[in-house]
Amino acid sequence: MRCAVLGLAGLAALSAACGPATVRPASYADPDVACPAGRSAWTLAVKDERAEPTGSEQMIAAIRDGIQKSFPGCRWSSGSSAADTITIEVHRFASLLDDERTSWEAAVEWTVRAQDAGGRTLTEFQADEALARPNYRGSDNEKESLTEAYQKALARTVKGLQALPATMSRRVPPEGPARSPQEGS
Repeated sequence: MRCAVLGLAGLAALSAACGPATVRPASYADPDVACPAGRSAWTLAVKDERAEPTGSEQMIAAIRDGIQKSFPGCRWSSGSSAADTITIEVHRFASLLDDERTSWEAAVEWTVRAQDAGGRTLTEFQADEALARPNYRGSDNEKESLTEAYQKALARTVKGLQALPATMSRRVPPEGPARSPQEGS
């Protein structure tokens, strides 16, 4: 009986380690910025570039949901297209217990790139967050530390996208600005 209990406890520990902890939802909407760069629509591509992409679907869904809810005035599409695109490449998204088992070390790192339909980069920046959280008893410390790092990286991402000036949405004709008839040619 004792072996069965120990076996079940070991199995529970292994199943908990099968992927990263899920994070609590977050969004940072600003009523003054309905959509980055004053545009009405973006394609949002979230790519998992981690060496070990465990739990990729849940992570991508959390990031996508956070971005979309932070810009409720946008129409969002996914996948690749020839439209204006925001790409988020995730490099790290994990929380690990340190060697002394006293704290959880969480790290969230991703690259954000916004490009117009012609492929011109409007902005590119890193959203990197790392933190340590004590290993409290009775708490899901892995989830709490990862959520905190995720929320900080998401807030940094939203601020960076909110900072895109609306003037970038104005398209200048390839031949240059139009001249008035008085200016001549």
